[in-house]
Amino acid sequence: MSRHHKKRVNDPEGMRRKVLDVAEAAFQARGYHATSFGDLMTAAGVSGGALHHHFPTKKALALAVIEERLAAAVEATWIAPVVAAASAREGVRAVFEAVAAELEQQGFVRGCPLNNLAHELSLADPDFRTALAGIFAAWRQAIADKVTADQQEGKEQGADPRHFAALAVATYSGAMSMAKTAQDAGPLRDCLAALERSASQAASSQGEPGARRRRSRVLRRHGTL
Repeated sequence: MSRHHKKRVNDPEGMRRKVLDVAEAAFQARGYHATSFGDLMTAAGVSGGALHHHFPTKKALALAVIEERLAAAVEATWIAPVVAAASAREGVRAVFEAVAAELEQQGFVRGCPLNNLAHELSLADPDFRTALAGIFAAWRQAIADKVTADQQEGKEQGADPRHFAALAVATYSGAMSMAKTAQDAGPLRDCLAALERSASQAASSQGEPGARRRRSRVLRRHGTL
């Protein structure tokens, strides 16, 4: 009678993905500092040697979560929808509404994953801060680039691309922090309405002839033109 031995599957990339999955969830639920390597080994079902093979330190693991998972989340949730939208303003509105609807459906709010780690880690280590700042910068740049593309098509002529991008990211980040504290998606809808009013007023002001003349005088006075 032949014996059948269970074949050992060697899947280092699969193991690496599993560890990242577990670490990402743990850092969001408990925080980076409250999560130990032992916690991650147990949750992922891997040995210490296997874990250290892929991520020599907890810091290396956290950087991988930031650079791979958080960057991908911002790309999927924000950048891709805004780029694909008819305009930056419509894209931003769609993201706010989609996230609010998702939060209402799931019934709880964990907050923005990027914000959660940014609040905990930005002052803890310069490498963390640099990695997190890079994601915020790419997020803002993508929105600003979309506004610029809109303007080349004759839309949003009065908007300042960088100002609108900074305002959109800051509004979303603040709204998600409030939604997490309240465990309610309402702040997202409230902040979206405020953002749209502010953006419309700013664009209207930028487009007024008097405002253009005042800006021109100021620029000439300071030798900018």
